[in-house]
Amino acid sequence: MLLNKPIPFKYIFHKVKSELVYVFLIGLAVYFIETAFTEAIPEIPLTIPTFLGTAISVILSFKLSQSYDRWWEARKIWGSIVNDSRNLILQLQSFLKEGNEDTIRRIALRHIGWCYCLGQTLRELNPIEGLDKYLINSDLKKLDAHNNKPLGLLQLNALEISDLKNKNQVDLYSHVQLNTTLVNLTNSMGMAERIKGTVFPVTYRIFLHMIIYLFIILLSISLRTLESHFEIPLLLIIASLFFLLERTATHLQDPFSNKPTDTAMTAIATNIEINLKQLIKENNIPKPVPPTDFYLK
Repeated sequence: MLLNKPIPFKYIFHKVKSELVYVFLIGLAVYFIETAFTEAIPEIPLTIPTFLGTAISVILSFKLSQSYDRWWEARKIWGSIVNDSRNLILQLQSFLKEGNEDTIRRIALRHIGWCYCLGQTLRELNPIEGLDKYLINSDLKKLDAHNNKPLGLLQLNALEISDLKNKNQVDLYSHVQLNTTLVNLTNSMGMAERIKGTVFPVTYRIFLHMIIYLFIILLSISLRTLESHFEIPLLLIIASLFFLLERTATHLQDPFSNKPTDTAMTAIATNIEINLKQLIKENNIPKPVPPTDFYLK
């Protein structure tokens, strides 16, 4: 997640460097064609590229709006996970009879592992990396049977809570409340998976790039009276603004892609770990995740 800090120019330039190379080549090509074949290329009024630039701005505004909606929905999902994670442990401590502290601790640590596992899964990283700090060996072995590791962890907690109910350690009403919290966590996971599995059509980005390049060609022809050392830098500046907005929208539309624009799932999971470990009075409480340069992972 990007922070309210200056973004390095190197990071910005890296996002559009290939497109700017194409724009530079287009500007040079149009300039040399105009020089060699002065009469072959008709004059194009500046109103035509102006109209096309306005259309591009509208399309980019729509894409930015839709992309931000996806990013904000992802952040709200993880906000719900934070709330339900706290509720789960508070409910266990409130509903269970005395003497179940070890069980509550085991469920809490397993749930912490679930938070990290879900984040790793959404980022397409190793989902079980680091889980040995929170899970016992038997739980890790049971996960081998699951393709969806976070779902397997939720099942383990659900089964243990069901076992508590069968042993009369929690009454029926309290069990329903706990089950509702687990359902909410499962729903949040499903909504995150839906965002991860649904992407913008690739043709949308291709057509938008084609329109921007067409705009650059028409604008270059319209500015034929300018010297090349003024025209080409101007084209590069204008094109970079359009391409940066398009690239920003592209990154925002996938908030689980392990990029600086991601939802800060690692930091959120760490905050959940801090909260839950303090609730169960653990000693080895981690510190919040520090920001990396200009973003939080």
